[in-house]
Amino acid sequence: MPITDWPIDERPREKLLQRGSESLSDAELLAIFLRTGVAGQTAVDLARSLLAEFGGLRHLLSADQRRFCKSRGLGMAKYTQLQAVLEMARRYLHEQLETSGSLTAPEQTQDYLRARLRHYAYEVFSCLFLDNRHRVIRYEELFRGTIDGANVHPREVVRRALELNAAALIFAHNHPSGMAEPSRADRQITQRLKDALALVDIRVLDHIVIGEGEAVSLAERGMI
Repeated sequence: MPITDWPIDERPREKLLQRGSESLSDAELLAIFLRTGVAGQTAVDLARSLLAEFGGLRHLLSADQRRFCKSRGLGMAKYTQLQAVLEMARRYLHEQLETSGSLTAPEQTQDYLRARLRHYAYEVFSCLFLDNRHRVIRYEELFRGTIDGANVHPREVVRRALELNAAALIFAHNHPSGMAEPSRADRQITQRLKDALALVDIRVLDHIVIGEGEAVSLAERGMI
């Protein structure tokens, strides 16, 4: 049965307008993005099969071009459209950080860092450079590594912080394994960075580890 024959309150678009986007399932949200189905499948049916094929929404959204485009119902047009949507979301979250004044809401910061880092299949170490009122100067991805680690060089972090005239920093990195629990190495490099930056009067406010669907703050754990 085509979606147009469904009860109005069960159609994804109408449901979103009536109840809000948070009321939709992953498949319903994806169906709105897909717009149409394929022979024998509605957009919702296609969305469900794609989620099963990729192993969930995160893996579908982070798939590379080759993997994404070879799936039924997808292709280059959908891939470019998706990349544009994801980049708009990242820029929206970044503008929220820049216009919110000083960073006083940890959840907002973590949402932004999740959007930037959770899709990588390898480890990325990034930094939010802040002024003396904790306003964002810049976000940069400083080091990239492999699936299980990235080499972080304190001297380079200090040099970049001085170039940007930063007064405070928030570090973040992802765990491609999906587990956000900070490792011993994470704690050790945080302390090394904190000690190096203290020599030039720059404070480390937090180090956030990004996992599959969660983020862990070392500051909230009392590790900074």
